[in-house]
Amino acid sequence: MDRIVRAWVDGWVLSRGAAPPVVEPWGCTIDVGMDGHVARHVFGAIGDDVGETAVRKVAGAVIGAGVWLKAFRDPAVVGGWLGEGWWIDPEPGWLMTLPLTTEADEPTVPDGYRLRTWSRGGVTRTMLAAPDGSWAARGQLAPTGATAVVDQVETSPEHRRKGLGTVVMRTLQRAASDQGAETCVLAGTPAGRGLYESLGWTVNAPLTSARFTG
Repeated sequence: MDRIVRAWVDGWVLSRGAAPPVVEPWGCTIDVGMDGHVARHVFGAIGDDVGETAVRKVAGAVIGAGVWLKAFRDPAVVGGWLGEGWWIDPEPGWLMTLPLTTEADEPTVPDGYRLRTWSRGGVTRTMLAAPDGSWAARGQLAPTGATAVVDQVETSPEHRRKGLGTVVMRTLQRAASDQGAETCVLAGTPAGRGLYESLGWTVNAPLTSARFTG
């Protein structure tokens, strides 16, 4: 399995409290145990190394609704390998990394907002509360040794374009560095890619997300 993909899998499992991954010849299977997200199959290769034969075989064996498939290759390619019953997320994704070669800048919290960061069960979480006390932004980090996965970064629509995403990311990057990680990994979306790249993150591969609907 590709090193970055395995790092993302291990961090995602810790972040979400999912079952340990079961290694397969083509990647791994993760039991999640949620309605609409029972389990997920993650292919271990990236780019052109994600093979059509393996994807067709794994997808063809799925018969229960709520099983997800994650492949680090262009959705326009992977989508053509999936049979009936598969819904492909129209929102593209990317596997992204950031080498922690220098210490992240101290985040500057906008006036009136409150930042709090804490760790529980090996996962570090950070949040920003708005001046009125309502939720404004959040994110979490799952360190697994030399790598750490940034996960579930969100900003409330009412508080976007105020630099809160930068505060969250820099807080998590500093936490990763403080905990000994050398590289951060995440699965980015179009909403976050611009922010991540402005902070030095680079794209390693596109991401296809698909769910079997039955």
